[in-house]
Amino acid sequence: MSADAPRPRRRSSPTELEAAQDEFETKHARLVQILEDREADALVLNTAGALSWLLLGARVHVSLAGPPILNAVVHREGVEIGVFANESDRMCEEELDTLLLAGAPVQVHELPWYSDLAAISEWLPVSGAWTLLSETSAALELRAARASLLPPEIERYRGLCTDAASALTEVLSAATPETTERQLSAGLAPLIITAGADPVVLLANGASRAAHRHPLPTDATLGRRAMAVVCARRGGLIANVTRWVAFEDPLPGEEALDEAITRVEADALGALAPGVALEAVLEELMAAYPRHGLDVQEWTRHHQGGAAGYQGRDPRLSPGVRDLIHPNQAFALNPSGFDPARRLAAKIEDTVVLRSEGSASPWVDVLSVDSRWPTVQIDGRARPSVLRL
Repeated sequence: MSADAPRPRRRSSPTELEAAQDEFETKHARLVQILEDREADALVLNTAGALSWLLLGARVHVSLAGPPILNAVVHREGVEIGVFANESDRMCEEELDTLLLAGAPVQVHELPWYSDLAAISEWLPVSGAWTLLSETSAALELRAARASLLPPEIERYRGLCTDAASALTEVLSAATPETTERQLSAGLAPLIITAGADPVVLLANGASRAAHRHPLPTDATLGRRAMAVVCARRGGLIANVTRWVAFEDPLPGEEALDEAITRVEADALGALAPGVALEAVLEELMAAYPRHGLDVQEWTRHHQGGAAGYQGRDPRLSPGVRDLIHPNQAFALNPSGFDPARRLAAKIEDTVVLRSEGSASPWVDVLSVDSRWPTVQIDGRARPSVLRL
């Protein structure tokens, strides 16, 4: 730390400090390999996902809609952090404390609140002699560096995803046809916040708005059937979960649509394997829609999800994506369908990790699970069904 930077408040155990040091060293080594491959001196990180990943889940924002309040310059010997002076006390005492106490090679530089964080040479003069990589120029390599989650990250992620799934169970179990979409989301928000997470996305639609696949909540009532979506962030990781509730018997064709979408997801999950091109998973989704009786163009009507972790999607499945799949990588696929003639909608979404240890072949570990939620077995895997009240 710089001489005038605040000291962290000691509250971490020796075991926690050792684990933090190990995690930081692993991540730093992955970034140094990028520097070696690109023959560069340093890498500038300036997005929330990249910063939180490297800094062990530190909250690097104030406004959820605003940019980070710090930047990091990663070099072979360590990391230089430029942070606004009005934020440095809190950051060092509450967000970076374990990392600093663990003795990680991190230097904190306090900057006036009116500074330009992007003007690296103004707060790190040596950078003028360095070849700097930007996040944009190293985007593919950075996604690969983040892809394989470490065991402590997976367990932190599991806890977050479980909390998100539990919040959906609690709120949807208490909903009625007269509940409005805003009331549904308003019930989810405090549970997510109480769990120490940020509700970065809350969506809800009742039967009257079933056609909308990103339904920001309105004053419309839920009616006969409704969907709720939670994207919650804690420790930098983002959980993505969708659930459905119904208050009446299904309409003709509705159960068939629900099953078809679940089987589309199953085909895509089955395509996940280390070393496979991420684009191949999209190609499997594209083929799966008509395979299960849905319109061949259905995949074009909403994004299909993608890799997950420290970004909502890291990256999305899209034509031309160049990423390869890694062991212990997280995913959140979200195939969906809509029958305009009968105004029937279906979607499925959970956060999962592709695991390989303890098995002869990779397997999908679903993180966003609440045992109270009804499930259906698809290809030997429990998948969320519709909660019928």
